[in-house]
Amino acid sequence: MAAKAEPRFGRMIPAMVTPFDENRELDLDRAQALANRLVDGGSDSLIINGTTGESPTVFYPQKIELFRAIVSAVGDRVPVLANVGDNCTADTVDFAREVESLGVDGIMLVVPYYNKPPQEGLYRHFRTIAEAVDLPVILYNIPGRCVVNMEADTTLRLAHDVENIVAVKEASGNMEQIKRIIEESPDAFQVYSGDDEATFEIMKMGGAGVISTIGNVAPARMKEIVELTAAGNYDGAQAAHNALQPLMKELFVTSNPILVKEALKLVGFPVGGVRLPLVDATPEQSEHLAQVMREVGVL
Repeated sequence: MAAKAEPRFGRMIPAMVTPFDENRELDLDRAQALANRLVDGGSDSLIINGTTGESPTVFYPQKIELFRAIVSAVGDRVPVLANVGDNCTADTVDFAREVESLGVDGIMLVVPYYNKPPQEGLYRHFRTIAEAVDLPVILYNIPGRCVVNMEADTTLRLAHDVENIVAVKEASGNMEQIKRIIEESPDAFQVYSGDDEATFEIMKMGGAGVISTIGNVAPARMKEIVELTAAGNYDGAQAAHNALQPLMKELFVTSNPILVKEALKLVGFPVGGVRLPLVDATPEQSEHLAQVMREVGVL
């Protein structure tokens, strides 16, 4: 099954890591260089300061600096999508309005974490924020981090009721749920895989593509998978997926984005370490990661 419509933000969207300097402060020059590197590698859009961008430890003033820097660097080349989601609806409304003025092309909103809201709370949270801005909105469902799963009924209500809610990043792992959202949402509403390994399967059901972790390290390889799948070349896409899958798995043997940042260092594009409470890769983790990267032809 082909995707319902050509996705406005493209098919391969890295969730970009946030570079830090030796003091774990924002490295905006490196962030701009990384954004250009990812676009040169075939990225269709960029998600800035999502989970892979260490959003929990990059606070609002630093997020603004980061968004502004990336819009300046690549905003004339690809859409720049800012993750502004938080677990307080009122704060997120205020922040989303501020971010809208920076020239970003859309925002991403994650399911509120820790609060454990009921489905009606999720619906009102997302609707309230989306209706406070004019930007297109991508929802982000990741129960492994947020505890609560946004059920298909809730996603579909939002897709049908709120004009500027245009997509969802689905990382629930529930293929029946994802299939239903694809089939019952409006034609212009897009479903993105939130898990690199599930991308091929989700796209075969009609998904738009992926908001990708491995896209930081191997953007051209991930772009090949989504383009082959979108073209209906499932044999070629399966082969490309299989060739990269060991690294997709390896990047998640510890908390993301520890090994993504280590992988960028290994390919010669260091972006600094991670902020506490995350910790940098151990020598053993780095050695095994390098082995897998060599096996799949990334190193």
